[in-house]
Amino acid sequence: MKKRTILNWCMALAAFGLISWGFKGHRAVATIAQKHLNANIAYVASAYLKGEQMEDVSTWADENRDLKTAPWHYINLPLGLTRDAFVKAVQESDNNVYTAILKTEATLKDANASAEAKNEAMKYLIHLVGDAHQPMHVSRKEDKGGNTIQLRFDNKGTNLHSLWDSKLIDKEGLSQEDIVKTYDVATPVEIRKWQSDGPIEWLWESYQITTDLYANAKPGQNIDDVYYQKYIPVVRKRIDQAGIRLAGELNRLLAGQKVKTTVVPATAASSVTSPVTVKLEEIKTYTGKMIIVSGKVFSSRDIGSMTLVNLGAAYPNQLLTIALKGKAKELSSQIEGKTVTVEGEVIEYKGKPEIIITDPGKIKF
Repeated sequence: MKKRTILNWCMALAAFGLISWGFKGHRAVATIAQKHLNANIAYVASAYLKGEQMEDVSTWADENRDLKTAPWHYINLPLGLTRDAFVKAVQESDNNVYTAILKTEATLKDANASAEAKNEAMKYLIHLVGDAHQPMHVSRKEDKGGNTIQLRFDNKGTNLHSLWDSKLIDKEGLSQEDIVKTYDVATPVEIRKWQSDGPIEWLWESYQITTDLYANAKPGQNIDDVYYQKYIPVVRKRIDQAGIRLAGELNRLLAGQKVKTTVVPATAASSVTSPVTVKLEEIKTYTGKMIIVSGKVFSSRDIGSMTLVNLGAAYPNQLLTIALKGKAKELSSQIEGKTVTVEGEVIEYKGKPEIIITDPGKIKF
C-alpha cells in the first residue's frame, strides 16, 4: 500500500508539467469565448468571476493545481481505439479532464451552489475546455502526454507536448490581440455545429489529431517549416473551437440564472474594508485582513498571467509575495530592488502570506 501511495504521488507530480496551450493560447480561448457570450450571460459570468475578466483567470487552474486536481487537465488513452471503444473508455473513466468538465458544469447549474463554488467552477471550466482541445492532453500515459518525446524546434531542444502547448503559437509572433483576430474566424454554420457538440466529441477530435502526431513524431526529430505550415492551421482551429464551445456551454449553463447583488451602506463598507498599517515582519498574523505594508523587493518572477514579487527576502525565504495581475502586472519591470507600499487583503498560499494586486493604484514605490 505504501509503495502504491508513493507511486501515485510521483505520477501526480509528473502531471504538473502538463500545461495546455500556455499563456497565450488559454487567454485567446477565453477572449474568443467572451466575444460570443450572450449579453445577459456575460453579466452573470462576470458576477460569478467577481468582476475579473475571463482571459485573466484562464490560467488560474494551472497556477493553483495540486495533487488532487492535476489529473483534471488531461486524459490518458491507448492509441488505436475505434470511436465506440473511445467513447466507452472515456465514459467509464474517472478523475480526468472529461469528468472534471462534467463536475464544474454541474456546479454552475446547481441553484444551491455557493458563490465561492461557482467562482471556482467558472475558472476551472474556462481552462479545462481549452485543455480538452489541446491534442496532447488526450494522449498516452507511457510518454506523459508527449513530454518524454524529445524534439528540436528553431534550433532548440523541446518535446512534443511543449511544442503544442506554446512553441507553434509563439513562432507566429502575434500579439494577444492579433492572435484573437487571426484565430476567431468561424462562420455562423461552424459556430452552430461546434456548439452542438459535447465534451466527448471535443476529446475525440483531439484523439484523432494526437494519433496523427504520434505517427509523425520521431525522437530527436528536427521540426521544420513543412511541419509548422501543416499544423499551425490545426492549432488555430482548435483554439477557435475551444473559445466558441466555451461560449456555447456558458450560454446554456447560465441561461435564466439570477445574480444577487447586495448594497452595503457606505459607513459599513468603510468599517469593513478600512486597511490597517502593519510591519512586514508581522504579516503572517494578518491573514484575511485588509492591510497596508511596506517592504523591499528582493526578487520577482513572471509566470505568464501574473508576476510574483518577493518582499523581505528572495524566494523561497520571502516574508510576503505580491501577485501582480491585470493592469498591475504592467508595473513588473519598474519595481525590482525598490521599496514598495501595497494595500490589499492578506491570503495564505502554500503556507506563505500573499497579496493579489490588480489595481496599479494599490502599490506605490
